[in-house]
Amino acid sequence: MNFIDLFSGAGGLSEGFIRAGCKPIAHVEIDAKACDTLETRLVYHKLRNENNLNAYYQYISGKLNRNTFIEDYSSEDISNSVINSAIGGKNNKEIFSIIDNLAGDKSIDLIIGGPPCQAYSLVGRSRDKNGMKDDPRNFLYKEYAKFLKRYAPKVFVFENVIGLVSADKGRYFKNMQAYFKRVGYNLDFTVQRSEDFGVLQKRRRIILIGWKKEFNFEYPNFEKIEANFTIKNIFEDLKKIKPGFKEPVSKYIAPTNEYLEKFEIRNGVDFVTQHTTRPHNEQDLEIYKLAIKKLLRNGERLRYPDLPARLKTHKNENAFIDRFKVVDLNGLSHTMVAHISKDGHHYIYPDLKQVRSISIREAARIQSFPDDYYFEGGQGASFKQIGNAVPPLMAESIANKIKELITYEQPTKN
Repeated sequence: MNFIDLFSGAGGLSEGFIRAGCKPIAHVEIDAKACDTLETRLVYHKLRNENNLNAYYQYISGKLNRNTFIEDYSSEDISNSVINSAIGGKNNKEIFSIIDNLAGDKSIDLIIGGPPCQAYSLVGRSRDKNGMKDDPRNFLYKEYAKFLKRYAPKVFVFENVIGLVSADKGRYFKNMQAYFKRVGYNLDFTVQRSEDFGVLQKRRRIILIGWKKEFNFEYPNFEKIEANFTIKNIFEDLKKIKPGFKEPVSKYIAPTNEYLEKFEIRNGVDFVTQHTTRPHNEQDLEIYKLAIKKLLRNGERLRYPDLPARLKTHKNENAFIDRFKVVDLNGLSHTMVAHISKDGHHYIYPDLKQVRSISIREAARIQSFPDDYYFEGGQGASFKQIGNAVPPLMAESIANKIKELITYEQPTKN
């Protein structure tokens, strides 16, 4: 089945659909660095199909520069299929033209993706004096619908934060559903938990699925994965490092384990990339130590008001009292968000021998990205892409279920 991925980000949702055997026709993404990540991953899939992954490994380990890698191993189809553009307005005409050329006479079976979530998120609304009511991103679903009108996919998948349900007292979501119905789709939604798909993270997301009204389809029943794994399972084989660690390649320090093997996080090579960390000043490191000690000794979280006065940097002690938060080694991570690109305070590594925030690779593993997934654009850009992503494990389960229903159901109603 062929699909278009809108608001693609780093490609977490797309990765799941590719793993399920679907073929991407195009990705549309406004962020240029995320587009580079998408192209790199598409080249990976091309080389994997050609049994030539050694070239990819040479690139991510630093033995090939990017220009040489793209020139030698990408293709015009791949480069053209990653459309670096904002969706909406005059841009749509050009985007449609590119996709039309890429698709040729192929049908578009699926459209996937979710607009930027800041306008719907509870945190975003709390920080904005108007509750994000004036944010134009509130209405990007109408742009999404224009792609539904043009390409008439059998099914679409719209992923977003749970704050969408309550935004503007539920009016946005109600209007959105009515709009999708007007363009020819039945639909339903559920709130899904990422941990039910094997992701070691507490993450809640709306999964809205629509299908053509004449199509014999029903909302999938996603099976819960029963697993007893913790963050320790995705941290224990990675090299012990300090703040500011920048080596592009490192070796694993332990064999693979059941979780890493079962969910294909480790991919058979003997090295890992992007296990790098940001530097921290002495004041932050002192706070990190206090937070780690409190969690490890008492199972308690550090609250900002409890800090010694000399370590406090602002007077408002009622907002964001959990500003400094340690990842729980013996449980699941709290939700990964894009703010990790600005600082690591909310994702402190749970070890007094490694007082630091988590590495790019550790963040990627929390989001269930495999170790051979390479993020372009440097440290800040990589963290942002990871924080904004849909966990590939979750996406793969959704894709497999949709594929199963489309394959085995009658194509249309009588």
